[in-house]
Amino acid sequence: VVDAFVAWLSSLFSCIYAEFGKQWYQRRVRAKECKVELREHDHVVECVAWAPDGCTAHINEAIQAENPRAGKSDGPFLVSGSRDKTIKVYDVSTGSCIISLIGHDNWVRQAIFHPSGKMIVSCADDKTLRVWDFKNRRCTKTIAAHEHFVTCLDFHKSAPYVITGSVDQLCKVWECR
Repeated sequence: VVDAFVAWLSSLFSCIYAEFGKQWYQRRVRAKECKVELREHDHVVECVAWAPDGCTAHINEAIQAENPRAGKSDGPFLVSGSRDKTIKVYDVSTGSCIISLIGHDNWVRQAIFHPSGKMIVSCADDKTLRVWDFKNRRCTKTIAAHEHFVTCLDFHKSAPYVITGSVDQLCKVWECR
């Protein structure tokens, strides 16, 4: 009797879960529509990263440095890197590319905002780690980081370090100065 009750209960919960899960999934899928397409790159997009909240003021300064009549935006903003060797910053709320950075000699594998929000750091198949002043749209530092393609990077959450990874099978930790 106990086994039959457990089987019945299990079957009941499976049906309830299956029906609830199906309805939940169908509602979520219908609600998941593309909000905006960002189409500025000329080749495969290798990476995207959201701008931290602290970037908003710095990005607005960069926009107004280029166009003093431009209004301020609350974003959200993101950065992307591509095989077209460029880095783009987008205002997702408008779907527009607001900053283009050109300087890598090969595919950009990763680009992220520095936690301070004042710069972007990128790595690429040109074996470099680059620091970008996006307000002035220029590379301020180029480091020959590895002997082979640099494929990834990340910042430490609280210490002044950036780490890179490469096809040369090394991870290197760099001190930000």
